Amino acid sequence: MIDYTKEELIELLKKNPEKFNEWKVEQEEVDLSEVDFSGINLAEIDFADVDLNSSSFADCSLSFVNFTNADLTSVDFTRARVLECDFTDALLTGADCSYAEMTYCNFSDSDMAGCILSETDLSNSDLTSSVNLNAARYDEDTIWPDDDLLPEDFDGASHRDLSSLQDEEDEVASDW
Repeated sequence: MIDYTKEELIELLKKNPEKFNEWKVEQEEVDLSEVDFSGINLAEIDFADVDLNSSSFADCSLSFVNFTNADLTSVDFTRARVLECDFTDALLTGADCSYAEMTYCNFSDSDMAGCILSETDLSNSDLTSSVNLNAARYDEDTIWPDDDLLPEDFDGASHRDLSSLQDEEDEVASDW
């Protein structure tokens, strides 16, 4: 069994993704945390069960990538083009998906708590059974899929910017 460094794995992903997928099958765990994939085009990669914590896919083009059960905590997907990727059971807490195009993706049972979806295009993505979508950050420019692809109790029109929240007592005028 070949043991690669993170740098060698990045090169393998760029030049021979099929070989990466074959290598990954033989691994108990794969740690690609804090790796900078920025600007890379990746297709048909198997990142299932991979630790990608704090990695960056900023400005990437990702298609048919399997992120099933991956740790995507604090991952940077800003301005990425993410097409038909599978995020089933993925941990997306604190992931930044601002300005990303994440279309035709499957987010079944993925944890979206703290996920930043500002100006994200989620057209045709399945969020029906995503977890903690109400705890994600989004704005009026977030593009949601049709209602039948959203959780029943979710209302994307009621966007919230956490910085604008105030306690009631903050609204009381001061006499000074």
